[in-house]
Parts: sequence; structure tokens; C-alpha cells
Amino acid sequence: MTMVPAGTRVPVTITYLEMTRRPGFDRPSLPNGPPTVLLAAEKPPVWYFLNLYSAVGGPWEWTDKFATDPEELRAYVQDPKVTLYTLMRAGWPAGFFLLDARQNGAVELGYLGLVPEAIGLGLGDWLLKTAIHAAWDIPGTKTVKLETCTLDHPRALGLYQKAGFTPVGQAEISRVLSRDRDMPSHTEDT
Repeated sequence: MTMVPAGTRVPVTITYLEMTRRPGFDRPSLPNGPPTVLLAAEKPPVWYFLNLYSAVGGPWEWTDKFATDPEELRAYVQDPKVTLYTLMRAGWPAGFFLLDARQNGAVELGYLGLVPEAIGLGLGDWLLKTAIHAAWDIPGTKTVKLETCTLDHPRALGLYQKAGFTPVGQAEISRVLSRDRDMPSHTEDT
């Protein structure tokens, strides 16, 4: 790994994944430990979404939504076919996911992740499986889609595939890093 400074343009591979049938695994039980609840937001304010987006996605270069027009972003997060779920644990937000059912028959798992303080507590697998079942619970769902990229958590792609998603395409782009971060050097296998 090499420390790459903020402001550096880096290559990024986006992987598009799909699931075309409800998975065979059961709906997971709530994790043991402190009180845990999953809440669906009703017309969440933009600031709430952006705070979760930043807390979860900051280490992984989730920056696009900060450049989105506030009114456009409000229309997106408050659309009746878009649902923002917050994972609360021990009284504070530990993560979130967002389901976008605006495409007829296809539900996009738009965002999913944990805040850094919640990583390693056994919540990631539970959150992903819960999100998948919630997507399939939406009437008319025929496909669940998501995308990940090489800037996301290094285990994200494998976790999605293990949960039943299949890669259906890739795209190569470049991004300018917003913060210093460790990245594979060009001579390492990725």
C-alpha cells in the first residue's frame, strides 16, 4: 500500500452488480449487544442524509452528493419510492442504507455502510442481508441492483458476491482524492 495525497487523480473501477431472485438465506435476527433498531425515515431532511453519507462514506470518497443541487437532492431523498433506513445502536447512528425503487421492477441499493466506529462489530453482514430482504419486500421487485468501486471498503465486492449479487458490468473512471489515503501501488496486485 502507498499513501496517496489528497488532490491526486486516481483510476477507479466501478463494478455493477445484480440479483435477479430473492436470496435463499433467512431474514437475519437483530445482532446481540446494545439496543439496536432499524428505522425508515419519513421525508428525511437533506442535512440528515448528508450527515449519514459523510459519516459512512467519508473514508471511501463518497463526495458526489455534496455537489448535487440541494433541491434536486431533497427531491431524491424525499421521493416516496426512495427509502432511507438508519441503523441505530446504543443510541447513535451506526450505519444506513437507501433503497431506490423509482425504476419499475428494479430496486437499487443506492448506499449501504457503517460508520467507522461500528465496523468490526458484526453489523455489516446483518445490514446487507436486511437491506436485500427489504428490497425484495417492495412489491413488483424483479431485480436488485447495486454498484461498488475500488475506492469502497476493500471487502465490499466480495461481501456483495457472497450475499448473492452477480457482477454484470464494469466501467473505468478517474477521481481526484478528497483526502490522503492508503491505496494499492501500481505494482501490487489488486
